[in-house]
Amino acid sequence: MTVFGLMIIIALISYLIGSIPTGYIIVKLKTGEDIRNTGSGSTGATNVKRVLGKKWFFTVMILDAIKGMIPVILTKGFVSGDTWGLLPVSAAIMVIIGHSKPVFLNFKGGKSVASGIGTLYALNPFTGLILTLIWGVITWVSKYVSIGSITALIIAPFLMYFLNNPPAYTLYAIIAAIYIIYLHRENIKRLIKGNENKVRN
Repeated sequence: MTVFGLMIIIALISYLIGSIPTGYIIVKLKTGEDIRNTGSGSTGATNVKRVLGKKWFFTVMILDAIKGMIPVILTKGFVSGDTWGLLPVSAAIMVIIGHSKPVFLNFKGGKSVASGIGTLYALNPFTGLILTLIWGVITWVSKYVSIGSITALIIAPFLMYFLNNPPAYTLYAIIAAIYIIYLHRENIKRLIKGNENKVRN
């Protein structure tokens, strides 16, 4: 099979895994509600917290991160000879697209922060750990998940570059940052207006 053909298969499988709507499924099972009709309309952990509380916020966040890790880890484990890292990156890109535009929910999902961090963990665990710590500290200090997420995403490409990862990994970090920050455009507007929801009081 050609590299291009393999990339198509990996991309499709990764997209389908990314499309698994963790937050939607949990809220539906627990309450019968459609999480997309609540708060921001996102299926992500922050919106789940509005319905089910902190416990499920962390549960969904961890599950979404694992969802992001799986396709990338499998690709790295079973595909050899990809010195540029293009195949794991194609998996990573399609995971975050799947999470934000899931085929199972008419392409209305979450903002791909947790799944994005999961892909970065899978590409380089040390980078993923640092970004998680940055996200946690900034979110705790600012009280806004969106600020923590955006800050971590901006830093991600620099970490990938300075930690001597394959060039495709750094490129992915740039693409992921631009895409996920774009998904946060309404959060950014609310932050500017001063009416963004806080993760804690």
